[in-house]
Amino acid sequence: MHHLLIVGAGRGGTEVLHAFQRSPLLTVIGVVDPDEHAIGVQLAKRGQIRVEKTWAAFQGTAIDFIIDATGEHGVLEQLIHYFPDAAVLPGEFVRVLLERLAEKERMLEAIIHCTSEAISVADQAGETMLINPAYTRMTGYTEDDVIGKPASADIGMQESVHLRVLETGESVRDARMKIGQDRRDIIVNAAPVVVDGQVRGSVGVIRDISEMKALTKELKAAKQKIRTLEAKYTFDDIIAESESMRFVVDQAKLAATMPVNVLIRGESGTGKELFAHAIHAASDRRYEQFVRVNCAAIAPSLLESELFGYEDGAFSGARRGGKRGYFEEAHGGSLFLDEIGELPLDVQAKLLRVLQENEVVRVGGAKAVPVDVRIIAATNANLEQKIITGEFREDLYYRINRLPIHIPALRERPDDLAPLTTHLLRKLNQSYGRSVERVSEDALDAIRKQTWKGNVRELENVIGRALIFTDKTEQVLRKGHLQLVVSTPPKRSERPKKEIKHLSDEMSHVEEQLIREALDVVNGNKTEAAKQLGISLRALYYKVERFNIRC
Repeated sequence: MHHLLIVGAGRGGTEVLHAFQRSPLLTVIGVVDPDEHAIGVQLAKRGQIRVEKTWAAFQGTAIDFIIDATGEHGVLEQLIHYFPDAAVLPGEFVRVLLERLAEKERMLEAIIHCTSEAISVADQAGETMLINPAYTRMTGYTEDDVIGKPASADIGMQESVHLRVLETGESVRDARMKIGQDRRDIIVNAAPVVVDGQVRGSVGVIRDISEMKALTKELKAAKQKIRTLEAKYTFDDIIAESESMRFVVDQAKLAATMPVNVLIRGESGTGKELFAHAIHAASDRRYEQFVRVNCAAIAPSLLESELFGYEDGAFSGARRGGKRGYFEEAHGGSLFLDEIGELPLDVQAKLLRVLQENEVVRVGGAKAVPVDVRIIAATNANLEQKIITGEFREDLYYRINRLPIHIPALRERPDDLAPLTTHLLRKLNQSYGRSVERVSEDALDAIRKQTWKGNVRELENVIGRALIFTDKTEQVLRKGHLQLVVSTPPKRSERPKKEIKHLSDEMSHVEEQLIREALDVVNGNKTEAAKQLGISLRALYYKVERFNIRC
């Protein structure tokens, strides 16, 4: 620490004393002025700084710097003569230097005052030396309330972040505190001010998180609302290790990029709805609504009004003012029609018109409402057979089957069993409060030997049931935990059995014979034969070609 002597306590000396009185680099050891009523003398006395009428009283004292603030001619030379070991500076030089420093300080304060972040600065002694208007707006404290006071004055009994920084010399990040007269929730980031390797102060930036909490709450509510509109799953949620399944995923990703209707086919439990979610989530419509409809779960009498909506008074019990249908709800987004093979024929006809004209007419209404909807349909039924039997419209089939995707059964992709089991284990652990980490090899072998007629849904059921009966401390799922139904071959009978033929083969054979007989009776007239057989002419042509009947 360097020692400073100020000679002259008038206006210039007082400015010098003000500038260096709290300096961490210099210690003012004395003020010299013959006028005991000078402003600088009074200031020095209040600061318990030694005051003398002549500089001779300081001879023999360790002094590093002397500032001549008298403005009198010849004083500078006398001070250099009497204090040869000290650096003697003229007061005018120091005044210019202080003005430059003051200018930079004012610029720095202006920058701090302009920022929207609340800032407080503490000195080496842990007292607040600077705050900005944003600080006052946030806390309610003014400069008179905190400047020159301990840095904990605005936080009560809480630990001061400034003091922690000054003690440790390390930054503090994301400190949660309450501040101000209304105890607002804040987050403080503070960093040390280091000069020449020593901590000379602390700077704190304060953020009000009460507004952040309100915004977070609004954002959470918005996300929950959006969650009801958008798809829940993406392609990342699909387990595809086997080659066949990876091919299906690639097909689905292609479908997501194409503006065409998609028909997803596969057995029950293979994950058709999961693929529908993923296709929508990867498409250009992902920020629009994703509406799901299970065609088999809605009564046929209500299905038309649910899909296409209805007008006020369309039928008894109708909601006053009418109701938008699923197509209007899904406008701009995707409509997932699960079990589309269960649609009644009259609804199929209206659905076909919607797909052709891109507009819906509500039940009981006459005005067409334009809609922009992408259809993702799914079924486990044999639509081709339904077309033959007249249960599904052929023209609708071609409309929805622009890009068919067939999901293989679980038994057809054994390579996916192990990763699927691990995935389901992790998922169900959270649901059932278990901590099972892995599946033993004997359990996996047993899983691989099953036929899984219920596919992934059945596998999830088996894993979930096994977890229920495991102890909370167990970490390995073993074969004994699984409740698998093992199919046993029937016992051999001593009496020889007649060979049983497949029912569909026998029915096809009988069907072919009946068609041949009908065509013979009507001399090959297909229109008359179709009428006699009770089927459509189109169905008859299909069967003639299928059985290779020449007439």
